Amino acid sequence: MFRGLTASLTGRGDNDRTTAASAWAYIRTETGSAAVLLAATVAALIWVNAAPGAYETVWDTHLMLRLGNHGIDLDLREWVNSGLMTLFFLVVGLEARREFDLGELRDRRRIPLPLLAGVCGMVVPVGIFLAVNAGRSSAHGWGTAMSTDTAFALGMLALLGSRFPPRLHTFILTVAVVDDLLALGVIAVAYSDHISVTPLLIGIGLLVVAAVARSAGLRRGLVYAVLAVVAWVAFLHSGVDPLVVGLILGLMSYAYPAQRDALERASGLFRSFREQPTAELEREARLGIASALSPNDRLQRIWHPWSSYLIVPLFALANAGIQINGALLKDAFTSPITLGILLGYGLGKPIGIVGASALSTRLSRGRLRPPVGWGSVLGGGTIAGIGFTVSLLIATLAFDGRQLEQAKIGVLSAVIFAMLATTGVALVTNRLPEVRRARALLGTAQSLVDLTDPVDPRLDHIRGPMAAPVTVVEYGDFECPYCGQAEDVVRELLSDFGDVRYVWRHLPLSDVHPHAELAAEASEAAGAQGKFWEMRDLLMTRQDALRIVDLMAYAKELGLDTVAFHSALKSHEFRPRVMRDVESADNSGVAGTPTFFINGRRHHGAYDIASLSEAVLAARDRAILKQRA
Repeated sequence: MFRGLTASLTGRGDNDRTTAASAWAYIRTETGSAAVLLAATVAALIWVNAAPGAYETVWDTHLMLRLGNHGIDLDLREWVNSGLMTLFFLVVGLEARREFDLGELRDRRRIPLPLLAGVCGMVVPVGIFLAVNAGRSSAHGWGTAMSTDTAFALGMLALLGSRFPPRLHTFILTVAVVDDLLALGVIAVAYSDHISVTPLLIGIGLLVVAAVARSAGLRRGLVYAVLAVVAWVAFLHSGVDPLVVGLILGLMSYAYPAQRDALERASGLFRSFREQPTAELEREARLGIASALSPNDRLQRIWHPWSSYLIVPLFALANAGIQINGALLKDAFTSPITLGILLGYGLGKPIGIVGASALSTRLSRGRLRPPVGWGSVLGGGTIAGIGFTVSLLIATLAFDGRQLEQAKIGVLSAVIFAMLATTGVALVTNRLPEVRRARALLGTAQSLVDLTDPVDPRLDHIRGPMAAPVTVVEYGDFECPYCGQAEDVVRELLSDFGDVRYVWRHLPLSDVHPHAELAAEASEAAGAQGKFWEMRDLLMTRQDALRIVDLMAYAKELGLDTVAFHSALKSHEFRPRVMRDVESADNSGVAGTPTFFINGRRHHGAYDIASLSEAVLAARDRAILKQRA
């Protein structure tokens, strides 16, 4: 019964985000950049040990920017830590906003679990660090033991491949977003000294102006860029770490799926440009296409790759360098700073995250529980013990000299420990009997449902067993070439799985496919004579011939009553039936075809046979576990 479990945990098919640009684009970038981040860390260690003088000379080089009597004078390390890292926190803010608008946290009842897990996953490590450093001046550096490095954590999960379910990625991503928000708050409050009120008020005022402009619907990126730069300078002069500017602007950038009317407007503008290619129409078409996407989508597309592949690795290159020798290692591993960081991350993170998840489940009597099994939660807790980027950032603010070196040793040691611990959890879980392993990894939590209009056997067109544990819904367009490409995949999927029911719903994109709506009505007219699926299959194989004369020929080929068929098309008798599907697509945020839903969850990414099969297997395993719960 669980024969598909291994395949379902490969990390590609079960995409659990309800956005047009799913979390998997985010996760793929994070996991891909983990290798670059690791390489930058190794390069920093090699550089500082091979040529320590050159390393410090480069990063201590000052760069001054002046405008009249005012200017900014920072060394290169500070430009990276307080300048470029602002863009890193912009991306953090963007992802947090996406989670609230379109992700798991759009159901506000789900906020307490990741919030509690994120908070406890920081409080427990901080408590351990303070206990180890009690009575010492080093206790001031408690912030170095609290924040998870999202890129490293997701990268490690990607390396483990099929040993953990894909939903663990999104769970850790959600917890990490809470983690990063709180960490930046700590930086702004606990590690900002000598605050100057006037520039702080100026910076806050500029952010308020940006918020008002955003509420008014202003979409001029240059305006926000100018406000952001001036606010960053103001916060820098105020003594409050200017990283907060990036986070706040990211949180202001709302996210929403592309609306069909906006896409239709954009395609109309492009068609006008195609007919009359002038510079003015080119600009209108470009702006129309851009306006169909949310600001969150566009900003993530621009800045997330830069943050992951350049800014964070550059931060590692500037801050991870430490001269390693026997004396330092001996001092470090007897130092309360190193031990506090290592124990905080190695023990505190899993205790905090697993404990908070268990507490939430208990207090809610099972209504609020992690989206994965407890084996996966434990693996997520141990992998969250990778605290690199923000941990190093706080270490540079809290320590200097020998203490900073000891803190860096603690951070790097925690990364290694977390990787080994997570691998150990994966190996132990993998040795469990198959059913227990499935329960430990997948869990029985109720998934969010993206499909607003549930399948109705009285109204929907269904293939396959009615009581099947997995239902695949496709919104399609008979003239859409991508639907035609997906047809072979759908047929192979149904032939491979005897316990899947398939539902077809109409979404004719009339602005780009002029014959699609009439073809949809033709399939319904054939359905009225008991031959919907025969007509539907015929239309999918003849997408380039959907005129009225072609449809009449198909009706005759299928042996339909052509008089009644023609009358139905002429009077548009079945247009309301097609529009019912279109309305359900709009309600579910579907703007393009083909779009698949598997047990009510939207399937993002590729719709090749491998991806869809993996998603079906994962959905079936969860359905079976739910029945047994």
